[in-house]
Amino acid sequence: MVAVPVDLRRRRILLAATTALGAVGLGVSAVPFVLSMTPSARAKAQGGPIEIDLSKLEPGQMLTVQWRGKPIWVLRRSNEILSRLKTNGHFLVDPDSEVETQQPAYAKNIGRSIKPEFFIAIGLCTHLGCVPSKKIASGALSGLGEDWPGGYFCACHGSKFDLAGRVYKNVPAPTNLVIPPHRYLADRIVEVGVHHVV
Repeated sequence: MVAVPVDLRRRRILLAATTALGAVGLGVSAVPFVLSMTPSARAKAQGGPIEIDLSKLEPGQMLTVQWRGKPIWVLRRSNEILSRLKTNGHFLVDPDSEVETQQPAYAKNIGRSIKPEFFIAIGLCTHLGCVPSKKIASGALSGLGEDWPGGYFCACHGSKFDLAGRVYKNVPAPTNLVIPPHRYLADRIVEVGVHHVV
């Protein structure tokens, strides 16, 4: 039998091409598998964290997004709003947010927030779960009287909350609005659904 000379160069080219083709095939077949592990839109709506861009929010403006099927309010408070929070404590049931289930520990302060400028809350009345209306403007413009300091009014049964979500005395709502877990990913990007690490 006659030995056939081996073309090592051709063998290396074929080996490299076969390896490359196998790697591409493995990558293509892995993509659907990896994507199947990421949460679907439905799963995210059920409780996955959401990111909110706060950069376009002007002082006094509020936006509403959905998380876990609930409205999440994000209010950018002006300096005037922040100063009013310090003066209405005697009208409130729990001005110091002593009920621990109302907010994470890092939001247990006068503004009930990580950053005083931004108020983030679940927009559901703690009485029967109605969505209060925004009555951010103070005084007669709100329709709630000259002495109204600004806040939220639940038309279902008359509960009132200030601009830190603290409930007023002598209304049906028993506790302050709930503050969801959240953290800042950047100066103006907040992630709702994940606790801030102190």
